[in-house]
Amino acid sequence: MAEEDPGVPAEPYIDEAARRRRVEGLIQLLRSEYLDYRWKAALALGEAGDNTAVEPLIEALNDPFVDVSWIAARSLGSIGDSRAVEPLLKALDSDEKWLRIGASIGLGMLRDKRAVQPLIGLLKNRDALIRKNAAWALGNIGDETARSALEALRNDPDKRVKTAVEEALHLLATKNASPEDEKD
Repeated sequence: MAEEDPGVPAEPYIDEAARRRRVEGLIQLLRSEYLDYRWKAALALGEAGDNTAVEPLIEALNDPFVDVSWIAARSLGSIGDSRAVEPLLKALDSDEKWLRIGASIGLGMLRDKRAVQPLIGLLKNRDALIRKNAAWALGNIGDETARSALEALRNDPDKRVKTAVEEALHLLATKNASPEDEKD
């Protein structure tokens, strides 16, 4: 009689069922009355990458505590579902600095071109962290229409913004290099 490998489950669906239960539990925690549970659940759902968490995370963008909403925005980007684009674009207009930063990061991860113009608008924000994250997102999206706005920020007084702008411009150059350029 052949001996079973203890590292391989006898039935593969067991792992899937456990993963689903974990995600369902995290979604429940996202609705907890306790702030610490909610932000930790938002973070864990982004790491889990399960599409069933998209709608609950979109709801969490409206959490009364920015600790939860900005992490929910980032987690939506990590999951990569296009249903998050419109709610994240709306979050860019928030009065909450950290939600705007989280939405920028989420949109940058999603790489949806609808975010380019709103992110370009954030490059003029007086807060350096908002400018920095908008620049990063634009570089990650890789749309050439952002180039002139990014170049205008090369002399930003904040070193973090300058670094993000240079990295974004480098990403644009790399993503938009033609095959002929690579042969030279």
